[in-house]
Amino acid sequence: MIDFELPNELAKLRDRVESFIAARIIPYENDKRQTAHGASEDLRRELVGLSREAGLLSPHGPKEFDGLGLDHRGMAVVFEAAGWSTLGPLALNIQAPDEGNVNLLNVIATPEQKARWLAPLVRGEIRSVFSMTETVTDGAGSDPSLLQTIAQQVSDGFVINGRKWMITGVPEASINIVMARTIDAKGVDLGATMFLVDMDAPGFQVDRMLETIDSNSPGGHAEVSFDDVHVKPDRVLGEIGQGFRNAQVRLGPARLTHCMRWLGAARRCHAIAAEHAGRRHSFGRTLGEHQGVGFMLADNEIDLHLSRLTIWQAAWLLDRHEHARDETSMSKVFCSEALGRVVDRSLQILGSIGITRDTVVERIYRDIRPFRIYDGPSEVHRHALARRIVSRNTQQRQ
Repeated sequence: MIDFELPNELAKLRDRVESFIAARIIPYENDKRQTAHGASEDLRRELVGLSREAGLLSPHGPKEFDGLGLDHRGMAVVFEAAGWSTLGPLALNIQAPDEGNVNLLNVIATPEQKARWLAPLVRGEIRSVFSMTETVTDGAGSDPSLLQTIAQQVSDGFVINGRKWMITGVPEASINIVMARTIDAKGVDLGATMFLVDMDAPGFQVDRMLETIDSNSPGGHAEVSFDDVHVKPDRVLGEIGQGFRNAQVRLGPARLTHCMRWLGAARRCHAIAAEHAGRRHSFGRTLGEHQGVGFMLADNEIDLHLSRLTIWQAAWLLDRHEHARDETSMSKVFCSEALGRVVDRSLQILGSIGITRDTVVERIYRDIRPFRIYDGPSEVHRHALARRIVSRNTQQRQ
């Protein structure tokens, strides 16, 4: 049974995060070290240092590596609080792709791999990359079965060749988790495998930085290539040929943590719009007293409330060690669309102020739109859900 009452310890942690974000992180939101490709590494380290001093760094990370060790329900509460600021997730070290990679490494990495990469990642000392999506003209996008990057087995490891597209956070990252089709020495396709590739590995290069609508991820997004990149056997992450299965360890929870962070950002926009609607007058009334604006505020509250409920329910399932495949997909579709509506309405309520940088709403409006595409477009999740619905109903009739 889901208990909606927060444990006292978690409620106190949420309050600490909210106070920390308001007092220490929001003042950095106009820092000039933010670029079209995200915050600079210098700014990231400064923000991480503040969180470390406050005892709030890496709430998702395992305690053995100095994280707070929260379960998914706890993460839902704390990530929402951190999302109130555009820099909050970065400060707490819960920004994608690092947050998802922490979970992945914690579950499937060897002890040696954890010591080398997971520990500094949780401590915020390094950043990481997850390379699965491929170019728009060919290769694996929403359909991972089209994976074209190849890891050819050789006598002393593997040689990787291929191109990847829309890879987040490459500049100044330290480690790259790469998905590739694995071919053994006899030419047999063993299936997809994940590899740990150093960012300075010979043969790896950034072909170009992509100019995108969003700027919330440090390092931006890039198109990269692998030209005879050699990796040794100890760089295999998980088992050979089990890349797609192991990726589910990361992808399902990562869909949900996106929802958690964006819920906080959308709440911020709604609060700004509600405050404006309460003091701005038009035609003898405040904006909020006009039905058109009042209904938008009401719809915002509905979307925020239902988003939180679907996040908490999916988090509850994950904490029960269920796959929650349908629930995380439904949460991702609903939240990406509902929270986008909240931000859009908030900008509309603000009028001309909303399209300026006088408030953070304009920034969040740009950043949240790709949420409907990241980690699987809404249409792909609906397609997958529909297939499973039909399959279940067919099996029940037999």
